[in-house]
Formats: sequence, C-alpha cells, structure tokens
Amino acid sequence: MVEKIGNLIAGKRVESLSGRYCDVFNPASGEIIAKLSLSSAPELAIAVENAKYAQPAWAATNPQRRARVMMNFVQLLNRDMDQLAQALSKEHGKTIADAKGDIIRGLEVAEFCIGAPHLLKGEFTEGAGTNIDIHSLRQPLGVVAGITPFNFPAMIPMWKFCPAIVAGNAFILKPSERAPTVPLMLAELMLEAGLPTGILNVVNGDKEVVDAILDHEDIMAIGFVGSTPIAEYIYTRGCANAKRVQCFGSAKNHMIIMPDADLDQTADALIGAGYGAAGERCMAISVAVVVGEETANALVEKLIPRVKALKIGSYDEGEHIDFGPLITKQAREKVLGLVNSGVEQGAKLVVDGRDFSSQSHKDGYFIGGCLFDYVSVDMDIYSEEIFGPVLCIMRAKDYEEAISIPMENQYGNGVSIYTRDGDTARDFVSRINVGMVGVNVPIPVPLAYYTFGGWKKSGFGDLNQHGPDAFKFYTRTKTVTSRWPSGIKEGAEFTIPTMS
Repeated sequence: MVEKIGNLIAGKRVESLSGRYCDVFNPASGEIIAKLSLSSAPELAIAVENAKYAQPAWAATNPQRRARVMMNFVQLLNRDMDQLAQALSKEHGKTIADAKGDIIRGLEVAEFCIGAPHLLKGEFTEGAGTNIDIHSLRQPLGVVAGITPFNFPAMIPMWKFCPAIVAGNAFILKPSERAPTVPLMLAELMLEAGLPTGILNVVNGDKEVVDAILDHEDIMAIGFVGSTPIAEYIYTRGCANAKRVQCFGSAKNHMIIMPDADLDQTADALIGAGYGAAGERCMAISVAVVVGEETANALVEKLIPRVKALKIGSYDEGEHIDFGPLITKQAREKVLGLVNSGVEQGAKLVVDGRDFSSQSHKDGYFIGGCLFDYVSVDMDIYSEEIFGPVLCIMRAKDYEEAISIPMENQYGNGVSIYTRDGDTARDFVSRINVGMVGVNVPIPVPLAYYTFGGWKKSGFGDLNQHGPDAFKFYTRTKTVTSRWPSGIKEGAEFTIPTMS
C-alpha cells in the first residue's frame, strides 16, 4: 500500500483534511512511493494558530537554552545521517554521498546557530547625548515561514528554520511536494532535541497553501528559494501584505577560464561543478567562458573523455555512481527540449547524453551528460536555466569580452575564474556584478557564517547584510571564496563536490 504523507502541526503528524493529493515518485524507478496531502488555507490557519500560541514562551526562553536545542539537534543529525540520506536519495535521486552533503550543509547552519547568545546581542552607546545612553535590542518577529525547493530538501529547510527558531520565532515550513519526507523527519528531530511543540510546523501543499502563507496576517516574514518567476511573485505579494520577504531565484553561473589556467584542474572542476547532482543545483556551473581559441580547443579535448566517463545510475547501485536521475519526468523532458534547441540553434553538441538509459532502471528519469561548444548568448541553452547535466562552452577573444558575458546576464548568483595571475583575479573579484564569487574554486558556496545571496534576478529583498545597520541599505554583500594563484596544486584529484 502506498504511504500517505500529511503534515506536522503542534508536534504531531496529522493527515490533511482537504482530500487533495499528489504523487511522490522515486525518480530512479519512476514508481509512485507516496501520496502527499495538499493542504488548504484553513489547515494553514490551524498551524499558524498553534505557532502563535507557542511562540511567546519560546521567545521568553533565554538564548542559551534555545541554543542547547540546536546542540542536541546537531547530535541527532549525526546520529541519523544514514537514515536521512537514504530517504533523501529515494525521493530526490541524489547519490548517497551527495545526499549526505545536502544534510551536512544544513547541519553547518545549525552549528552556526549554536552561537546565538553572542549573535543576538544588541549594541550600546554611552553618552550619545547629554546624560543620554542608547541601546538596541534584537527581538523575534513572531511567526515566520519558509517555502523551500526540491533540490536541497535538507539543507534549505535548515537554512530557513534554524536561524529563525534560535532567534525566538515560531516557524511554518512549506517544503516541495516532490521531496517531502526529509523535512518532516527534520522537524521530528527538532522535537526530539527539545523544541517545544508548535514552534516548528510542516504544512505540505501547493499554490493554495503558498498563497495562504503570503496573505496570512500573523505571518511576519517569509523566505523562499526557487525559480525567478515564482520568487518575483512571492516577493511582490508578500511585500504588498507588509511582510519581510527574502527570495532566491534562478541562476546562470559562469566560470571564466584564462589562458594561464591549469587546464587539467579546470576540467576536473567543471565536471564536478557542472554535472554533480545531475546539474540540479542553483550553484551549478552551467557555462564555461574560455579566453582564446587555443585554450578553448585544449579544454574541450580534456572535457570530452571526462564527460563520457561519468557513471550515471540509481543511488542504490554503489559508490561508483557520479550522479542520478532528474527529479521528474517533466524535468527530464524540459532538459531534453533545451538540448534539442541548442542543436537546432547552431551550438555544437560534442557529447550527446540524450539517449542514455539505465539498464537496471529503464523507467527512471535519467539523462546522460551533455557538452556543448560554440554557444552564444542568443541561444535558449544560454538564456534559460537548464537545471540538468548540461555544460555550455563559450569562446571569448580576451578577458574583457569574457567578463562582459556574466556581467550582462540577467542572473547574478555565482561565478568563478580560473587563473594563475593575481592581478586578474583581484580585478575580477572587484568588478564582477555577481553575489558569490570564486577564484580557482569551482562552486563558490559560502560557509554558514557568510552571506549566501544572489544579485540581479537571482535575489530579491536581501535582509542578510552584515555590518552596521547604518550601512545595510546603501551597500550589498559580495561573498568571495578564493584559492589564490600561489595555492594552485598541479594534478588535483577529480571528485564530484557535494555542495549546493
């Protein structure tokens, strides 16, 4: 019998009363493994009412005790790592190693939140005026919410609920309908860690629940990760209802390769950054911009055998698998459609993975690695976020032309450069109009204690600026992860990074 998945409200698993369901699939086999309840607005109201009732007592709990819940939660995450990874891989299709990477990146946020007693301190100025002192207090907002995507069903929910809860808020989590099991497991671990009932509630559903979250007068802030059109919708409607809203949208992440780069190291980096997790990452490098024809030819020659050698299969087929299926049949069809458009629009498909089929899982949503050369900005494979195992090679005559490509792109999530020249690297970091920048680093994902955030149409409503509040409306944060040229090591070993 297929399992039915409901909600977690006031500390208990409860079935939805709406009578509406959607199917949850194992993407490696195409089998239906669960029926997910699609909740209604009245059910969200019940969750909010419970959260609103529980939140004042939690806010009155001192920060050190709230942090101890996070300490316990970290221990429980480590204890149940294998169980969580198995559940995540079954619903999402990631390899076990990648699933554990997903969980660990969220665990790092929980670890960071253990420092809440220090992070929540306000500021004090003595003698601000004659016999006048001024001090600031950091206080919780009340009930807040997070709407999270399928591609990181552990990490992104923890991005959202860990800081919110340790700051004294109650939280409503609306996870993706495609991968709902791990978010529920995480909420139950928080309860086991000592979180009072009602502080973390999980409400599954579709647009009806999202709209109810955006409109509910008692939800004070909303965080979202997903595609740009939905990010814009959530940001616009949430702000119209006087909520604090932070949304991360789509991405088109570039890597600039200079003629002086170590091409073996660069090729290995592109394989991990472009094809890891089947490309279903908001930080995946999907475009390599190579300076110089000779460099481009040499890099493509190195990439072709690496892409052809990638092992594709189900998470349960062993540690040798590099990446698994796409999340749904529709996602696979979209990626295939974009690959077909690239061929039709004149790009050269030098590695064609369209016909890949798993011998053991013939009904899975698999596609092989695809590599395009001679891609231009007017092609659909460049202008659209592919979200699949497809890497595009673009050719630039010089450095200025190369950096103009990501500078003029509508998205500004992540970008990297590979070079041995320190002056080039520093100029790149200073000038590039992208929110997360890597120097000789393939995927510039910051650690939990740095800002994650895109610019342009990759991010809306950034409230996570660091530094004095006086400057936060006049500056924006760029996070740089760098391995400066003197630190380049020859012959770096090839691995698929388990990063976002």
